[in-house]
Amino acid sequence: MSLEDGDGYISPFNTSCRLMSDAWKSTLISAALVCLAPLTVVLNLVVVVSISHFRHFQTTTNIILLSMAVSDLLVGLAVMPLMIVTLDFCWCISSFICFLFDLLSFVLTSASVGNMVLISVDRYVAICYPLRYSSIKPSTVKICVSVCWISSIIYNLILLKDNLLNIDSSSCYKKCPFSLNDILAIVDVFITFYVPLTVIIVLYTRVFVVAVTQARAMRSQVSTTGSKTVSAMKSELRAARTLGIVILFFFICFFPYFISSIIGQDTSNEASTGQLLLFFSNSTINPIIYAFFYPWFRKTVKLLLSCKFCKL
Repeated sequence: MSLEDGDGYISPFNTSCRLMSDAWKSTLISAALVCLAPLTVVLNLVVVVSISHFRHFQTTTNIILLSMAVSDLLVGLAVMPLMIVTLDFCWCISSFICFLFDLLSFVLTSASVGNMVLISVDRYVAICYPLRYSSIKPSTVKICVSVCWISSIIYNLILLKDNLLNIDSSSCYKKCPFSLNDILAIVDVFITFYVPLTVIIVLYTRVFVVAVTQARAMRSQVSTTGSKTVSAMKSELRAARTLGIVILFFFICFFPYFISSIIGQDTSNEASTGQLLLFFSNSTINPIIYAFFYPWFRKTVKLLLSCKFCKL
């Protein structure tokens, strides 16, 4: 026997389960996450192993890509499984699980945005100031990446301090509550999305203008500067193009959710859950882009599949 309450929940014995007319949407999203999570973990693990294991892959650009891959790996390893749990209204969700999901989502999002800004700065310096770029050491980039992660953790702990203080070990929710006042929410959207977006657009606009100029100058430089110099210039331009595609897909995936947040749309409905799925699917898309444009990624995959990796 079960009794239905006014909010569309039923209570068979002592459990709670929501009766939704659109339950198939949540089921579909959960099924997509079940497929995406292991794929995200495997693909990003290949990126992490590739850059970490082979020293000649540890360039300044690839160190930032390694940071991105770690962020994406954690999304597939922790955030996506936690999202599956929060989507199932028949489960009892503790406030700690809810806080953990929110904290990981916020920290990894902030770190990813920070990494995108670092990628834009990296390409800006590489294309616009090539002589200065050649003097930048990997250790300097590692410090920048570390600052990005540490600041993301501290910033989001401060942002979610009310949720942290309200953790109740005896709590049981049908759906995770989220407490963040409107002013903080708007400030966070601008700090996490719109300000970095503006910085990235400005930097990449400059990169595009300089890249076009350099591409035109390459033809006349073949005879004067030699093929090695031209080859290096082409390599930097190809890297700028590839990383530009990464940034483009990043904002395509993030834009719908942040637009909904800024206009005050209810983020608890199924439409917003779909936007959140697109949001996190960017972690799966990134290594796929690397597979298409980076030979070192394809080389590592072949080594792993041929079981020759451990011999190197």
